[in-house]
Amino acid sequence: MKFELKKHPYVDRTFWVLYFALIAVAVVALFSATSSLVFVEGNPIIGPITRQILFLSLGCALAYGVQFLPTRFMTLVGYLIFAVALILVYSLLWKGNPFAVTINGATRWIKLGVTFQPAELAKLGLLVVVADLLTKGTTEEEKHRYFLWTLALTVVTCFPIMVSNLSTAVLLAGIVFLMWILARVPWKKILIVAAVALAAGVAVYMIGEFGYVRPGRKATGIFKRITVWARRVDDFVAEKQKPDHAEFKLTDENRQRSIAKVAVMRGGKTPFGVGPGNSQERDYLPLAYEDYIFAIIVEESGIIGALFLIFIYLAILFRACFASTKFSGDQRAMLTVMGLALMITCQAFVSMAVSVGLGPVTGQPLPMISHGGTSAIVTSLYFGMIMGVSREQEQMRARQESSALESEQDAPEIKL
Repeated sequence: MKFELKKHPYVDRTFWVLYFALIAVAVVALFSATSSLVFVEGNPIIGPITRQILFLSLGCALAYGVQFLPTRFMTLVGYLIFAVALILVYSLLWKGNPFAVTINGATRWIKLGVTFQPAELAKLGLLVVVADLLTKGTTEEEKHRYFLWTLALTVVTCFPIMVSNLSTAVLLAGIVFLMWILARVPWKKILIVAAVALAAGVAVYMIGEFGYVRPGRKATGIFKRITVWARRVDDFVAEKQKPDHAEFKLTDENRQRSIAKVAVMRGGKTPFGVGPGNSQERDYLPLAYEDYIFAIIVEESGIIGALFLIFIYLAILFRACFASTKFSGDQRAMLTVMGLALMITCQAFVSMAVSVGLGPVTGQPLPMISHGGTSAIVTSLYFGMIMGVSREQEQMRARQESSALESEQDAPEIKL
């Protein structure tokens, strides 16, 4: 596909450079990280890479097309995506759902011809809806009402996601929290919601810890993963408190993060790591091509590769901030761009932190890089919408400047 960006002077080329940089990193990293997937499926080594390149190509085409859509149309599509995704994520709570797919004890996928995660679509839709609702009110009463709408929709969206993927629900709620701050919602409201959410989180942990984990009981129903959440927090805290000389035993619970640490340690021996294709831990690290792909990147490219990837994600956020400063007071455009950029960057840093042992296991993929079609396509839609809003705002600003210049030229000259 030929991308003739020169014909479109208002296209944000910086975002395209960052987008293609992530795609390049993804292709190189997946060549090394998918060895276990190749072994399980019994396919040639190029098989998973070819499939992922197809997903990335589809995402690239979508991003290119979406950037030329009017932002109001994007908002309408966002509402539609949100409504459909909400129905799908709640359908996963139905025990007899014939389209639900369970992997590793978590029911996060829907199979309708293709297998995808509706939670990824729900994230995209909610951010667009929240950005729109936060800018609708004109009076204080209306602003308060729309704030309550964003709060209610966030709770309604995060609840079914939390059942199978707590980290995604917490991350999504955190991004909405940041959008409230950007929208200048009164701090009193934000702090009250934060306090209630923190209390609810502590209560859920206490129920899981003292109601199930310590008594050795097995949770059932929609909260069957409550013991998983509690154990992950317990294991992370216990590991941090353990002295360096303590005896270590590899178990199913600590296998992922332990092997990931070994990969990071091998990569840290030299600034450039062990070199592309020379990873050893990829064959032992479960899901090395998904949740822990950053550990393989560090192993093969060292601190230089890690810093380069961190720079790309930070550049996405900084570019979004810079673009937002030129939006001529359009708060909806600013919130849309910042919400989507914050989701990409924050998810990336959560994934990287877990890979190097700075947080409990969460299962967050590295945006655009981890193996998975849903994540690649939805993240591409993030980029497309960000670039679309930026393009339209830049075009509007150019028209305003042109009109102002013409008005100055047409003004009659006053002679003194």
